[in-house]
Amino acid sequence: MKGSSVPQDREFDLILFGATGFVGKLTAEYLLTAAPATAKIALAGRSRDKLAAVREELGPAAASWDLVVADSTDAASLAAMAERTKVVVTTVGPYLRYGLPLLGACAAAGTHYADLTGEPLFIHDAIEQFEQTAVDSGAKIVNSCGYDSIPSDLSVYEIYRASVADNTGELEDTTLVAYLKGGMSGGTIDSGRAMMEDIAADSGRAKILAHPYSLSPDRSMDPDVGRQTDQALARADSIDPSLHGWVTTFIMASHNTKVVRRSNGLLGWPYGKQFRYREVMNAGTSATAPLVAAGIAGGIVAGMTSGAVLSRVSLGRKLLDRILPKPGTGPDEKARRSGWFTMKAFARTSSGAKYQATFSGTGDPGYQATAVLLGQSGLCLAFDELPERAGILTPASAMGEALTERLRAAGMTIEVARQ
Repeated sequence: MKGSSVPQDREFDLILFGATGFVGKLTAEYLLTAAPATAKIALAGRSRDKLAAVREELGPAAASWDLVVADSTDAASLAAMAERTKVVVTTVGPYLRYGLPLLGACAAAGTHYADLTGEPLFIHDAIEQFEQTAVDSGAKIVNSCGYDSIPSDLSVYEIYRASVADNTGELEDTTLVAYLKGGMSGGTIDSGRAMMEDIAADSGRAKILAHPYSLSPDRSMDPDVGRQTDQALARADSIDPSLHGWVTTFIMASHNTKVVRRSNGLLGWPYGKQFRYREVMNAGTSATAPLVAAGIAGGIVAGMTSGAVLSRVSLGRKLLDRILPKPGTGPDEKARRSGWFTMKAFARTSSGAKYQATFSGTGDPGYQATAVLLGQSGLCLAFDELPERAGILTPASAMGEALTERLRAAGMTIEVARQ
């Protein structure tokens, strides 16, 4: 494997931007234990005083970490920050509102970058505006490095690798079933609002959100497998006989599936000409599970529709401000540690072989687990040998098996079994 073209002669190995926010602090805490002792790390944000307070809370082990003042609205500060480090890890969202200037600064400086976006419109804009800049500079700009969308992306990637090793043909129907315990973060909800407001301002943007291949590097090369939808309401055993109960719409499916399809394209479409991918969520096995599943599926559609309508007017936006969780907030430590997630992906190949991938971890998916996923992504970009691929990338296409091994070492389960 070729080297990763990590920028050399930089002052820092990694800068964490947004270190004073809720997820930023969790990521800083994780890096404190996971990063090599010799790693040169800095905390970045708008307020030096708040950054200093975070560093103080982290304890003596973080005393050598530098502080970098930068603001999403100050292009000069972002450029200066990007030029000082090998990697920028950012938790500052919604990325549609605040993310493009930093991403562009990293693309121009040849600085690797990882974020937590679950916003397809943001990634679409990043591709349109900065793909060639990043390719020319050698920057790996890696979106969606949290619970959205690493478990989805790596599960399919590892099934593909297994099918190649077994010589069982190309991937065809592939379905991921999400099981989880955790809350919806204020940041995730705010990202959804940012997209709804964007669509309210330009109705043509809704087509990007709805199209399954809107993040593809070349739509003419994508599999022609007919209509694909993220709406779901079905018996679980229709996916695999080992499953019981019901499945329903998974709220992050519309984003994760686009990321997986983009990985397929960036890797050269190796998953196959009949690769069809979807994601669903477990709704339980009780007698009321069908009603729960139907309620979730209908509730997601109703919520998105009402959110889009309210986002069009000032009074509606003020109402949403009052009733929705605020960004930067989250559960206490006990609740975060009690969460968990398990993603089971089922795939059939062109030869008829069947595979199951299991990707699981402990801790609230949107907080505790995401801090591990993002932290390890940043460390992977800073220190590991990776493919010579640059541009607006996905976790699988940028880091692949290197990230898989890191996450296994960090305590997450990532397994593929032939059924």
